[in-house]
Amino acid sequence: MAAGSCLLLLLLPSLVTASHSPPGCKIRITSKGLDLVKQEGLRFVEQELQNITVSDLHGNEGQFQYNISQVKVTDLQLAFSDLNFQPQQHLVFNINNASISLRFRRQLLYWFFYDIGSINASADGVHIYTVLQLAKDEAGRLKISNMTCNASIARMHAGFSGTLRKVYEFLSTFIVTGMRFLLSQQICPSLEHASLVLLNSLLDTVPVRNDVDEHIGIDYSLLRDPSVSTDTLDLDFKGMFFPRVREDQELENHAVEPVIKETERMVYVAFSEYFFDSAMHSYFQAGVLTIELQGEQVPKDLEVLLRATFFGTIFMLSPSVDAPLKLMLQVSAPPRCTIKPSGTSVSVSAFLNISLVPPDRPPVQLSSMAMETKLSAKVFLQGKALRVQLDLRRFRIYSKQSALESLALFSLQAPLKTLLQLTIMPIINERTKKGVQIPLPEGMDFTREVVTNHAGFLTVGADLHFSKGLREVIEKYRPVPTAAAYSSSQPAEPSLDPSSL
Repeated sequence: MAAGSCLLLLLLPSLVTASHSPPGCKIRITSKGLDLVKQEGLRFVEQELQNITVSDLHGNEGQFQYNISQVKVTDLQLAFSDLNFQPQQHLVFNINNASISLRFRRQLLYWFFYDIGSINASADGVHIYTVLQLAKDEAGRLKISNMTCNASIARMHAGFSGTLRKVYEFLSTFIVTGMRFLLSQQICPSLEHASLVLLNSLLDTVPVRNDVDEHIGIDYSLLRDPSVSTDTLDLDFKGMFFPRVREDQELENHAVEPVIKETERMVYVAFSEYFFDSAMHSYFQAGVLTIELQGEQVPKDLEVLLRATFFGTIFMLSPSVDAPLKLMLQVSAPPRCTIKPSGTSVSVSAFLNISLVPPDRPPVQLSSMAMETKLSAKVFLQGKALRVQLDLRRFRIYSKQSALESLALFSLQAPLKTLLQLTIMPIINERTKKGVQIPLPEGMDFTREVVTNHAGFLTVGADLHFSKGLREVIEKYRPVPTAAAYSSSQPAEPSLDPSSL
């Protein structure tokens, strides 16, 4: 028993580490970002409350019979509202002292007197308290998992006109009380549908596992539920690239976990070395880190130099001295990324094979050189795309065949470095030009981006901008209602026949 307990204690640290996998990508939303979301969200809430459907109200008092129908919201005043982070509950949306203006149709029958018209009413002192709980769903996507709502109306009054205005004023207590009850009962269901259905359809636009190009994809699934403090909301994403030919391949994350301490900007996005390493590892596994230059693609100055140096002796041994040259640059191991406060670099090991390609004959390999290069990487954000611009910093070639050939290659250092800078690097940067999308909902973009390097990770601080309104995006992805649901949601047209009362 004691031995088993000791074994459990020894395994506990490893179990805790395994359950808390470090993220390759982390996003922090600050209170400043939440203020912008509140402004856009408030417009969305106003639009939803304007579409409230209130049931018809029927009743009688002695010889008086009344029917209130076709209730429509004509105006809302939601001036006093707050959207805040709250630990354990995540988001709290609070509206105080709001007012809702209504207009509805009246029908009254008193003995043989029949009166129809419209009534303007106002609900004042409206209070709505809503708590949204955020969680990771089974697919690893952020969702609103639950919502609690309380709504109340402090007072409501209606203005009456027409032939039987005095009668309506007598009945106003019954009518206003009924309307107040019906309206307050419709606020929370409307907001619940807006949150759990409509806003979740907006969150569905966040990329979770999608293709980057024809070779690799990226996994942006959440590792765990959001972490919420009074000022921030942190999201830990897997942030792992994978080759599309092996989509189930996992690359273990041994990188430093990004730590975001800043709160000055609306949003911060952090990327660890693992994020970039998995991308280069996936390209390597996909077999696309190879570039060939043949014939006229080889720079003329380099070809002349190759034929005039040590390789001239080798050329003379070949029966096809005048055959075109072929240079094949092939990465020999997955490149590695290193992020330091001073900058970001990428280390690459490769082979450069030089061959002659006589027409209608097999290629003749002249030499195979080993190359070690270090590239400087400039990481920047454009829109929602993270892009990398690479530049050659250091370059070394040597031969694995003989020390003599390594010595002869010394004169080729400079021209081959120029070849890489002028010919190869533009090809690589053209491939990385598209970048990779950061997991934000559709219609939301970054502005005023600032990149900061740290030990083992980098952060991008930015402000947010809505290029599309919530309503526009939600309408685009709104679930199509069934015919039965649509017909049941339409209010019945009131009868004008007094006998129906």
